[in-house]
Amino acid sequence: MVTTRDISYEADGRTMIGMLAVPDGDGRRPGILVCHEGPGLDDREQMMARIGEFRADPLRARAVGLAGLDVLCAEPRTDRDKLAAIGYCFGGTLSLELARGGADLKAAVGFHAGLGTTRPEDARAITGKVLALIGADDPIVPHEQRRAFEEEMTAGGVDWQLVVYGGAVHSFTNERAANIDLPGIEYHEPTDRRSWQAMLDLFAEVFE
Repeated sequence: MVTTRDISYEADGRTMIGMLAVPDGDGRRPGILVCHEGPGLDDREQMMARIGEFRADPLRARAVGLAGLDVLCAEPRTDRDKLAAIGYCFGGTLSLELARGGADLKAAVGFHAGLGTTRPEDARAITGKVLALIGADDPIVPHEQRRAFEEEMTAGGVDWQLVVYGGAVHSFTNERAANIDLPGIEYHEPTDRRSWQAMLDLFAEVFE
């Protein structure tokens, strides 16, 4: 069983609201920071306007992510030696930026995440393993961006993987993606399932 509760914390001059999930038991467990998609936990559209600001200023985005990571680390059940960040869409971009910022992560995972950054040289600060999971036909993450990501990770000496799934576009993990009614955004069950397993495989490797 898992117990969940809402949490609030300050970051970027605002009060952030998140959710903390703690499994039953007494021992410490790996801590996974989950960064949500751009609209927020409940599709608040005003969040979309802020995404551009964070993309233009990775240091600001990293500060927000670190504030959430600090909350996770403050939980007594969290094993601070076994931390990871995962995220979806812009949340995946945020998890990658946390890694670029030198956060003490064993792994950073991005599901249909934007792979670009204005500070590619910071990849050398990445200490954990990186896994990016992208749809081959994603118009938001084109081939050129994937190629730049490969070059960035290689230049930074990172242990990285980029998995590209045929037949998938953007938001392939979001069962409500069709509600957005935009081209290039669609749920894809096989890729949702396969990408989740790829993440579990990486966790088994880094948390053994």
